[in-house]
Amino acid sequence: MNAHMHDHDHGHGHDHHGHSHGHGHSHGPGGHHDHAAGASSGRIAIALGLNLSILGAELAGAWFFGSLALLSDAAHMFTDAAALGIALAALAIAKRPADDKRSFGYRRFEILAAAFNAVALFIVAGFVLVEGIRRFFDPVPVVSLGMIAVATLGLVANVAAMAVLSGGRGDSMTVRGAYLEVWADALGAIAVIIGAVAIRVTGFQWIDPVIGMAIALWVLPRTWTLLRDTTQILLEGVPSRLSLSEVRLAIAVADGVSGVHDLHLWSLAGDDASLTAHVELADGIEPEGVRVGLIRMLDERFSVRHVTLQLEQGPCCENGHIHP
Repeated sequence: MNAHMHDHDHGHGHDHHGHSHGHGHSHGPGGHHDHAAGASSGRIAIALGLNLSILGAELAGAWFFGSLALLSDAAHMFTDAAALGIALAALAIAKRPADDKRSFGYRRFEILAAAFNAVALFIVAGFVLVEGIRRFFDPVPVVSLGMIAVATLGLVANVAAMAVLSGGRGDSMTVRGAYLEVWADALGAIAVIIGAVAIRVTGFQWIDPVIGMAIALWVLPRTWTLLRDTTQILLEGVPSRLSLSEVRLAIAVADGVSGVHDLHLWSLAGDDASLTAHVELADGIEPEGVRVGLIRMLDERFSVRHVTLQLEQGPCCENGHIHP
């Protein structure tokens, strides 16, 4: 006999079937978090403004000067601008509380946007690679001086954005990620400048598509990683930093536990972890002590801080019991 009741509070309760339900999670201090989030949002907004201005310049330069390298770097900057925009939106949306329609809140919006971003970059990178191969065998004249001017402008803007973001790297993982995106943009601008100088000196037009394809190939592994990670989260997969078998064993061998089943471990937005499980108690064990011990162990050992446990005294109708 098993009661599948999941009306959890922050303590514990007992139903008439001898099962207790425990739920535990930790909260950080709100005031400091809001202040840090506000400062981070300001830094990211400035970096995003700089990024968008250079994105426009590179797209115009790619069109007027015929440069595939500028187009490829603009595609890279587009994805980074999207990443900055997602980060900015995530900081704002994360403040919105859960409601009756979205009990988990709005944090997964960031994952949906990031997945869309990755798919868009795959499409653009594919175009750059196909066009680069075509241009390699049939070179298209480019205006190297125009390329140098636009890429230099982009490099200056990226350095300025790095300076804005550098002060907040220690306070925010979001700002740290944005800093790395802008740093990658600066490397892309340097590659375009080097390629344009080489074209200016040698007159070899095929250098432009080579640089363009090199930038596209450099970005694709990061894009694949982003798509893989976001897909794992959207499929409610186990966070990559955790092993479900290790977590299951840690619960099963805990004091007072005779078995565990119906174990689920997932993430909402990639930087968190949630866990639910049915935990079978040994005979004569007080549920509250087991509940508190498991929540503490999962926090300290695995950094899983949102835990919902159904503690069962007696047989459960579910199959697949796992015993230590």
